[in-house]
Amino acid sequence: MAEKLRVGALGLTHDHIWENLESLAASSDGVLVAAADPNEELRQKMAHTYSDAQVFDTYEHLLEGVDLDAVYIYADNLLGEELTEQAAAHGLHVMVEKPMASTLAGADRMRRAARAAGVQLMVNWPIAWRPALSQAFRMIEEGRIGDVYQVTYRSAHNGPRELGCSPYFAGWLYDPVRNGAGALMDYCCYGAAMTCHLLGLPSRVTGVSARLFKEDLPAEDNAVLIMQHARALSTTTASWTQIGHLTSYIPMFYGTEGTIVVDGGQLLLATREDDPGSPVEVSPPPEGHRSSAEMFLRHIRSGEPITGLCSPEVGIAAQEVLEAGLLSAEMGSSVSLPLSVSHLT
Repeated sequence: MAEKLRVGALGLTHDHIWENLESLAASSDGVLVAAADPNEELRQKMAHTYSDAQVFDTYEHLLEGVDLDAVYIYADNLLGEELTEQAAAHGLHVMVEKPMASTLAGADRMRRAARAAGVQLMVNWPIAWRPALSQAFRMIEEGRIGDVYQVTYRSAHNGPRELGCSPYFAGWLYDPVRNGAGALMDYCCYGAAMTCHLLGLPSRVTGVSARLFKEDLPAEDNAVLIMQHARALSTTTASWTQIGHLTSYIPMFYGTEGTIVVDGGQLLLATREDDPGSPVEVSPPPEGHRSSAEMFLRHIRSGEPITGLCSPEVGIAAQEVLEAGLLSAEMGSSVSLPLSVSHLT
């Protein structure tokens, strides 16, 4: 059996790091060997949780001092851009958490750095590992609902702090520079990514955002983006003020021959023959698509490009939608795509 791939963690301020390290620990193909973060409390947590991993207080010491194959980058969105460039310059494969970057220009630099170094760049979307959603994508690709003309998704809760995010995570989510915006960047990204995955880059984006209730925040707490394609119209909605989770995290896909709704672990399909809709049995995702670690390590081994939702192409398209949404909300008018940086390949 091949030796396990050696993985490092750059940044621990993104709370999603811990569940992804659990996925890595469960893998037979990779192992965490080092982590770096300037925050002592997070370094102590890492040392306690993964006692075999070396822990560093600077990213440079880790990159210069440890033999690695790949890194997980879980810092704030702005810092993640720089860390991706540094890791790629060291010849390391990179997995970064959604939404890839704080700006479109940053996302483009990340993609360029990975291409120049010949390394894999994967954007992890937590929704990618939900079996019902994975099956919905497969059904859509098989034409089960005809041509998709609308994707609708709402991401909402009462706010990062209220949800229980760590102070390190909430601290930069509320910072429009380190995050890239507020709720719009954090939560409109999911619907943008699903739409771009299924329909490609929209031709026009209209964004509306506001700080409705949380007056202490320096960024918006609610946002709505409308994405227009030639024959499709999709929406992605974000809120940091919603009480309860009713209507949240329920992807809906509308096609010319049917409708698919993913509600928790349940997948519902309505067709011309079954107007009310019925549950569809959900199959386990195929091998290589069951977790972030499994997909990332598999593509490092094979050298095959990462495709689908977690590809850098979908990641940068979603980033372009977000940037267009921010511009639209600021100007009060729709924004045409592509933006100036999107033609770069």
